[in-house]
Amino acid sequence: MKITIVGLGAIGGLMAARLAAGGHAVSALARGATLAALREHGVRLRSAGGEETAQRIAASDSPTALGPQDLVVIALKGPALADVAPTLAPLLGPETIVLPAMNGVPWWFVAADAQASAAVGCAPLASVDPGGRIAAALPLERVLGCVVHLTCSSPAPGVVQHGFGERLIVGEPSGDPGAASPRTRAVCEALTGAGFQAEASADIRREVWYKLWGNMTMNPVSALSGALTDAILDDALVREFILRTMAEAAQIGARIGCPIEQSGDARIAVTRQLGGFKTSMLQDAEAGRPLELDALVGAVHEIGLRLGIAMPNIGALLGLTRLMARRRGLYPA
Repeated sequence: MKITIVGLGAIGGLMAARLAAGGHAVSALARGATLAALREHGVRLRSAGGEETAQRIAASDSPTALGPQDLVVIALKGPALADVAPTLAPLLGPETIVLPAMNGVPWWFVAADAQASAAVGCAPLASVDPGGRIAAALPLERVLGCVVHLTCSSPAPGVVQHGFGERLIVGEPSGDPGAASPRTRAVCEALTGAGFQAEASADIRREVWYKLWGNMTMNPVSALSGALTDAILDDALVREFILRTMAEAAQIGARIGCPIEQSGDARIAVTRQLGGFKTSMLQDAEAGRPLELDALVGAVHEIGLRLGIAMPNIGALLGLTRLMARRRGLYPA
């Protein structure tokens, strides 16, 4: 496949390196220090064992220079997408697939489901798609949903450190009873050939909400406290706050076709098995990068408001994290 990765951070860099090694024609849309690093040495991929391989890929800061693609993977941080999406038109041919590999609630999430649209309303979520700019540039019919279940970091431009996990879940936004439309199969085959554990989902929205339900608390709490995940869960008061917040998010999910069938305690037990680690939001906070607060918490709060659901814990989490981030210049005033 002819593939462009938009956003060569940790996830984007890992996918670019793996897909290029798998024989695909991979290019990257990048700028600044990342673009310079890609042109100098390609993507350097480090594993837990310390090995390093470099994959050279075509890189440009101009979508026009790259031209139409078979697949466009968007691995940007949420705050950047509204400005970037309208510039991506040169990458989109008649059959181009757009695969957002991003955290939190995506711009297409409500519009893709009749139950959610009826309950929440058809207006775009201002928290993740202000003014509907993303949906206008990247319409629903181009999109395949993707949920990322792996960890990695980018210690320097063009350098990716893979942590643990290989799982990528892919599916049609509006659901697919067969779980594998032709384009879902094509993308899963490409990802599997690149070494990922790629799975086709019959209901990708539920997969999105399930992951969000698990990480919408740990991420901001870690950014507020500076603590690793094990320390957060060892604090009984914080753990109870997290469970109350998860219960509110589960109530919202049930109203929009994304019921949660697991208990909060069971989900926390899964997180405990991973040991202590820095969440992506804590990594961003320490590096002085904008926080993905809107996609992880703001969108949940906005949906809950539209549904008329009481959310004292989600509201407190959003307000406190937003206040901290604004004071540090990590969230717009």
